[in-house]
Amino acid sequence: MPAVGIPPVAPPPHGPARRGVIGVVVTALAAALLAFAPAREAEAAPVLLSQGKPVTASSQEHSGTPATAAVDGDNGTRWSSAASDPQWIRVDLGASATLSHVELRWETAYAKAYRIETSQNGTDWTAVHSTTTGTGGTETLNVSGTGRYVRMLGTTRATGYGYSLWEFKVYGSMGGDGGPTLPGGGDLGPNVHVFDPSTPGIQAKLDEVFRRQESAQFGSGRHAFLFKPGTYHGLNAQIGFYTQIAGLGLRPDDTTINGDVTVDAGWFNGNATQNFWRAAENLALNPVNGTNRWAVSQAASFRRMHVKGGLNLAPNGYGWASGGYIADTKVDGQIGNYSQQQWYTRDSAIGGWSNSVWNQVFSGVEGAPATSFPEPRYTTLTTTPISREKPFLYLDGNEYKVFAPAKRTNARGTTWANGTPQGESIPLSRFYVVKPGTTAATMNAALKQGLHLLFTPGVYHVDRTIEVSRPNTIVLGLGLATIIPDNGVTAMKVADVDGVRLAGFLIDAGTVNSPTLLEVGPQGASADHAANPTTVQDVYIRIGGAGPGKATTSMVVNSDDTIIDHTWVWRADHGDGVGWETNRADYGVRVNGDDVLATGLFVEHFNKYDVEWYGERGRTIFYQNEKAYDAPDQAAIQNGATKGYAAYRVDDSVDTHEAWGLGSYCNYNVDPGIRQDHGFKTPVKPGVKFHSLLVVSLGGMGHYHHVINDTGASTVPSGTSTVPSTVVAFP
Repeated sequence: MPAVGIPPVAPPPHGPARRGVIGVVVTALAAALLAFAPAREAEAAPVLLSQGKPVTASSQEHSGTPATAAVDGDNGTRWSSAASDPQWIRVDLGASATLSHVELRWETAYAKAYRIETSQNGTDWTAVHSTTTGTGGTETLNVSGTGRYVRMLGTTRATGYGYSLWEFKVYGSMGGDGGPTLPGGGDLGPNVHVFDPSTPGIQAKLDEVFRRQESAQFGSGRHAFLFKPGTYHGLNAQIGFYTQIAGLGLRPDDTTINGDVTVDAGWFNGNATQNFWRAAENLALNPVNGTNRWAVSQAASFRRMHVKGGLNLAPNGYGWASGGYIADTKVDGQIGNYSQQQWYTRDSAIGGWSNSVWNQVFSGVEGAPATSFPEPRYTTLTTTPISREKPFLYLDGNEYKVFAPAKRTNARGTTWANGTPQGESIPLSRFYVVKPGTTAATMNAALKQGLHLLFTPGVYHVDRTIEVSRPNTIVLGLGLATIIPDNGVTAMKVADVDGVRLAGFLIDAGTVNSPTLLEVGPQGASADHAANPTTVQDVYIRIGGAGPGKATTSMVVNSDDTIIDHTWVWRADHGDGVGWETNRADYGVRVNGDDVLATGLFVEHFNKYDVEWYGERGRTIFYQNEKAYDAPDQAAIQNGATKGYAAYRVDDSVDTHEAWGLGSYCNYNVDPGIRQDHGFKTPVKPGVKFHSLLVVSLGGMGHYHHVINDTGASTVPSGTSTVPSTVVAFP
């Protein structure tokens, strides 16, 4: 978004529907650096390989004793089988491992006769231990063998019940090639600043970092402020570029700041339209004057917050602003929207909302204004169809863990205000802690080993694709960690597996054109992930701005059921390395998967289509777009017989699609005479529906003839007044 706005007043078509087998829980043991350590010849010391890995069983006694409970590291949960022989439980280590020993921690119902078996393919089994005199209790079995799959096969029960294990632990080392096993956990590096209420000089540290980051829009500094549970007094945390502030409690109210978390626009003469790339999460605030100021624009999330007062979304002086996003947040008082041109609020509770400007969208928000589009310009859905909140780092006693919230359907209100948050806690020991200098090869080795990735604040060049291939893998960034692909590679690819969570990082295009920057699922992905979707949250993509960058298509979503929850995909309109061909990027987001949901979709300035949708049953709740400013002339954007490329196009092959609250703006500042035939393009079919659409000419710099297809008034009569042309519903 540029320094413009309103006066401060107020691929190939997708195949048939695809469904497959639902995966099961994966996470893994330990990980963290030694990024520079060379591969060594000696075999690594045995480590626990089975914890959090995918696991299946021949049967389950009842809903409270699933197979996953035997590999969750919790001695208070268990797997139990039906009361018959034989029965088995099997864990998938994800790759071939050299085994050293197996630990069985039996409940009262144990096995008298059983075998421990290994397999490379899950079909052909080799016994590495066998007994007919099992003792129950805790049995530690020294074994020798290799395999990807390990199972306990019980053949004779010791009691009249089934087989029941508190824990099934497999130890060894991954691979048979003598490569190192990467450890998990570790420190979070120098740019993660951790405070407790007794820490001296907190305000001074906040101020020091803000001085560096306030105007460093394209700088390399990256910072995260993490506050341990407790109460902090008299703080004003001013949040600049590439800065994240967060509490380390399980709930926002565990960490209270009697003070403010502030974003303003003094650095840009009171204009907040470039306050990008920052975050506030998991804190309770008691603002000093009763209202906290959060004057931001794109790529600035406000998640899991409790504001015990009001929230002002405009800069001091009420200059222009172009945000923004709130989720899983409670604001006791009123939210003052003021000059914010557009905003999306999801699954929250608010005391009220003022002013609508162009496009204000709410889903699952208690206290939201009712739909009244086009005036006031509110679009409100009672619930959010599917949501799953972003994972976050927290402290459980003195141990760092990552909490992965549970999926909700027809969500409304916060996840934390009425009881214990639902989800899974994963120890940091099961994360590889990525620090600056870590290579893509090391990241991939950690992922292959079964570890999650936690990126500490920094800038990471990768010379090969980061391959996320395991179900339920978490890739979480702190402090807007930034990944730059070199030599034209794709920065990250996700396999067609269940439950991957990507969150909290920025992908910045490299100087050599990448065909894609982020791929969720391979081309032709077909598995059903409805029960456990992949989520992409606070993942931002940038082409140019910090220097020349190029990518043909920024984000491609091939996997069914993916949730895109707040992204800004941006071809830069200002900064370094900016020009019609200098930072060429034809396409922003392309969706091929079925049943994909986008909540908070911001995509801007691409040379051709900003969003293209080929998958069936896609849904978008809130979309914000600007067309590329720097088109040199009408011919440069001519699309056959059509003037301009739509900001959001649904392919003619699609039968079912629905979207709410969409806006596209043009600011053709090189050639103001450019015309767009429409902002939105869609097939006209009973199953394709759009609600609350608008297009805006920013100061008369170019115009739209229609809003969607051939429907909606031209913006030409509005001249330079930035009055939107609206369509309430289409068709």
